[in-house]
Amino acid sequence: MSKVLLVGSGAREVAIARKIKQSDRFVFLFCLSPFVNPHINVLCEKYFVAPLSENQTIVEIAKKLNIDFAIIGPENPLENGLVDALEKEGVPCVAPKKDVAKIETSKSFARNILDKCSPEKNPKRKEFSSVEGVESFLQELGGSYVIKYDGLMGGKGVRVSGEHLFSLAEALGYCKKIVDMGGVFLVEEKLLGEEFSLMSFCDGDHCAHMPAVQDHKRAFEGDVGPNTGGMGTCSFANHSLPFLSDKDINDAQKTNEKVARELCSTTGTRFKGFLYGGFMATKDGVKVIEYNARLGDPEAMNVLSLLKTDFFDICSHIIRGSLKNIDIKFEPYATVCKYAVPNGYPDNPEKGFVVSIENVNIDNFFFAAVREDENKIIATGSRTVACVGIDKEISRAEQKAEEGISQVAGNVFHRKDIGTAALIQKRIENMKKVRQ
Repeated sequence: MSKVLLVGSGAREVAIARKIKQSDRFVFLFCLSPFVNPHINVLCEKYFVAPLSENQTIVEIAKKLNIDFAIIGPENPLENGLVDALEKEGVPCVAPKKDVAKIETSKSFARNILDKCSPEKNPKRKEFSSVEGVESFLQELGGSYVIKYDGLMGGKGVRVSGEHLFSLAEALGYCKKIVDMGGVFLVEEKLLGEEFSLMSFCDGDHCAHMPAVQDHKRAFEGDVGPNTGGMGTCSFANHSLPFLSDKDINDAQKTNEKVARELCSTTGTRFKGFLYGGFMATKDGVKVIEYNARLGDPEAMNVLSLLKTDFFDICSHIIRGSLKNIDIKFEPYATVCKYAVPNGYPDNPEKGFVVSIENVNIDNFFFAAVREDENKIIATGSRTVACVGIDKEISRAEQKAEEGISQVAGNVFHRKDIGTAALIQKRIENMKKVRQ
């Protein structure tokens, strides 16, 4: 019998919990998070409610239960050093320690790592801690730029010229806002092309790559509106994307491998967990947008839904540093994930309302920012519930996802265009134009 502690309560953690419980091993699963997620709760031996910032509480629970290993879902506990605290007490983790998790928690650190191992993957950039010199650099970039808060901001700390910022005054205003918060920011050249996510299981030496996925960050159909944590995702049966070449995929995979090795070389610490490269296919090849130190959300629902290999075994190999000894396989299916989110999301989301899903295959649904109260599901103000459609054909996967997410009752909306033929073709045409 093995005991696993899962830290986190979102849809990504639901996907993780289900894969752990599908293992051929006899696994007792425990979960700890600020709210009880009902989709995780039904899989757990016991659910602990506590803030994710309370490292000592989590350590004490893990030791008392004699946990074999912990899986950390979200990014904030990584920044807070939870893995360091657990491993100091002899609890192995499928997640990176604080000094290598900086690949996500500090954008400047990530860029510096890339400078060492794959400098061609970096855009032109400068780091600032004040607004001095910003205006001249913006002008040097010809008004085509991206401004990024250096730390964690829930996927909402990035502003892009022509999409979120429409004048020099707006750009400087956003920079001043970051400075007034005591923050540091990067100004980077704006990359043109198509984004994609390429995640890898990583034991510090070896990377095993997952299918490529495309996230849809913008809140509204047609790729407009503010950035979000991700409104939905799609992947294809060949584990690539129709606007990518084999070289693009290979370059992204090689970059993840180089970054994993460089992290160890720079810090002396092996990156163990899930390494998530956010890439842009451009006319000049694949560039890095950002790195994350955990499974993506929604991307986790796409790739874990296709995972054939025992997830518990993969985690065990990550911990032991023997990932090269396991053959990891994914089903050759397409997936489409769509999120239902509160009305007003992301800037002014409604919360406290009842959400219900009836007469559906619950295995295709993943509760996220919810809590359970007297047998009712209450939305807490962020992305509420995701639905994944799976099929050999992307069109049918999209149809299944749309039919499913449309069954969610409550003060929510979703993007109907994710995974549709029209939006996919738009991506293909855009990439053709970019490569000319």
